[in-house]
Parts: sequence; C-alpha cells; structure tokens
Amino acid sequence: MLDRQAVKEFLEEELDGIEIPEGISTDDLVETFCKYTEDDNYEWLKDNFKSFFDHGNPQ
Repeated sequence: MLDRQAVKEFLEEELDGIEIPEGISTDDLVETFCKYTEDDNYEWLKDNFKSFFDHGNPQ
C-alpha cells in the first residue's frame, strides 16, 4: 500500500502548473492515483512472479 501523504506531495509537485478540473478534490485525485498504481503494481508483481518461477516450472 502506498503512503498517501507521500503520493499527495509527489502529485502536488508534478502537477504544478496543471489545472485540475473543478469538482475534483486533491484527496480524490490522490486516492484514485494510488489505487491505479497499486493495481498496476500488483499485476507487475504477478507477471514477474510467473517469469521468475518459469510459470510454475522452475529448472
């Protein structure tokens, strides 16, 4: 699980100068970005697990 405060600080820095549409709170943006990243990270871990263990057939 990602540290929401660290992600908030990261997004604030990276989005400097980019206008966020009205109605989208910083907290919602942080939570959505974290979920997206965590889901992607989980898929990456699964793919690497399969590759590392040669799809269940380690040699």
